[in-house]
Amino acid sequence: MATIWVDADACPRAIRDILYRAAERCQVNVVLVANQSIERPRTRFVQMLQVPHGFDVADNEIVSRVQAGDLVVTADIPLAAEVIERRAEAVNPRGEAYSPDTIRQRLNMRDFMDTMRASGIQTGGPPALSAADRQAFANVLDRYLARLPRP
Repeated sequence: MATIWVDADACPRAIRDILYRAAERCQVNVVLVANQSIERPRTRFVQMLQVPHGFDVADNEIVSRVQAGDLVVTADIPLAAEVIERRAEAVNPRGEAYSPDTIRQRLNMRDFMDTMRASGIQTGGPPALSAADRQAFANVLDRYLARLPRP
């Protein structure tokens, strides 16, 4: 049975709520991985995996546990690249599904933006999560869940 892994430290509450409803509806396991406890519903389909504080600790835990066919929800491009290498799927909270065809371009853009910021150029952060972003995420999640075998 596939698992949905959530890089939960930075995952917006609205996206987690969508995942909680999907977990119950489809009886799929959702595992929140974070360095702090995150409020979640009491259901056997949603678990919390709390990891120690530290750079990339949650990411490394996800990579060590993810299996082919699992889904990882993350905005972290390097984490998405690693799980794709392990034949899992990855999507960001705005509904952008990463793929083997697009992840290299996303890594290159991330590295470019890091270089720009390191040189002192203010690049700003991402815009607030919009209703369209939430809908795009829900659509990608629904397509993923539709491909899973039913329990």
